[in-house]
Amino acid sequence: MALMRLLLLVPAVVVLGWCVAGAAPARAEQPTADEAHRLEKVRRILESMPLIDGHNDLPEKLRERARNHLDSLDLDSDTARVEPPSQTNLPRLRRGGVGGTFFAAWVPGRLRGPEAAQMMFEQIDVIHRLVERHPETLALATSAEEVERAHRAGRIAALIGVEGGHAIANSLATLRQAYACGARYLTLTHLQSNDWADAAVWPGVGPDSLVHGGLTPFGLEVVREMNRLGMLVDLSHTADATMLAALEVSEAPVIFSHAGARAVCDHPRNVPDDILRRVADNGGVVMVDFVPGFVSAAYRDWEVPVWAEWQRLEKLYPGDRARVEAEMQAWRAQHPAPLVTLAQVADHIDHVRQVAGIEHVGLGSDFDGADEFPAGLEDPSRFPALLSELLRRGYSETDLKRLAGGNLLRVMRQAERVAERLQQRRPASDALIQDLDRPRP
Repeated sequence: MALMRLLLLVPAVVVLGWCVAGAAPARAEQPTADEAHRLEKVRRILESMPLIDGHNDLPEKLRERARNHLDSLDLDSDTARVEPPSQTNLPRLRRGGVGGTFFAAWVPGRLRGPEAAQMMFEQIDVIHRLVERHPETLALATSAEEVERAHRAGRIAALIGVEGGHAIANSLATLRQAYACGARYLTLTHLQSNDWADAAVWPGVGPDSLVHGGLTPFGLEVVREMNRLGMLVDLSHTADATMLAALEVSEAPVIFSHAGARAVCDHPRNVPDDILRRVADNGGVVMVDFVPGFVSAAYRDWEVPVWAEWQRLEKLYPGDRARVEAEMQAWRAQHPAPLVTLAQVADHIDHVRQVAGIEHVGLGSDFDGADEFPAGLEDPSRFPALLSELLRRGYSETDLKRLAGGNLLRVMRQAERVAERLQQRRPASDALIQDLDRPRP
């Protein structure tokens, strides 16, 4: 997550703005013969199956660093005119063999009501404008067929995901209009619980408690209406009780657009084994996140004192951001971050495959949602290196096609079929949160 996003909103994740997941090793100019052979296999696989990244935060970075003024950017170059540069640009997406990306229309949890909805639509708008500016490279996609059509045409499918259920301002009408504008998933919560769904509580974060026991009656209605629309239910960031409630009510497969395996790294943002098995029964997919704190237990533990130090410095130097950052840099020099590597991300994929099955795992990088990423997975151009590692571990070409994009395309198609059926059975819901979630007498 970018620095300003963290300062505004994410206490425990503030650490990612300054942390380094270990210095990345120098990339070999010439791969070994075995590596070259595996990378050639990866290239052929991605020619026939689009690699679909479940979560990319470039739109947030455009807002934070350029106020959505796209004239200030040069995404056609490896060096965008924005400081510090984004991890995502068009050359890196091309080199990474990316066939589709869910760009996140993220809204900070401090915003609620109309202000949150306004920002959601502004971020959806900037994704549309990115596509309009780069029609030779990007194509807006709202269905599985449109993703495949873009891939056949040699373009990258730009999909839209809304991150944070508070962005719909407790309104099913707002949800429907987001869908009409192209949004194809909604992450039910972000870092804080909202009025109808509980979020995961992060280690080191303050007292945001589980207030609903999962989903309220209105929250359940949100899931039902998403099913009727054909919008994917994204359970990343949600509390376990929210995951279970959504899996119980959803008639379509769910996704985790960017989450890891909790058995590999015990972080509340990751998915426990019992939920992995439920996702398999539901037909959904867990798209594995690359953010170091979700990948490595050592890194997760390192983040907690980093945040405590940041809080101490904020109190010591109120209003003096430069002094706080300088002191934080000095602290970090004495407390270096643990190294996190591409192989550890592959370990999460291995675990999801082992518990849920190869049909239920995908990739959800979270690029531009953190300032540093594992060594070997620094930006979207490095996707082939991860797939090459999986080939080395014995994954078949069929396995990689499923993992890269086949599983997500299947889920999208199933959600589209469920929507067709439900739209024949019932109209749009006119439920109101004040009616469904009235305090009990």
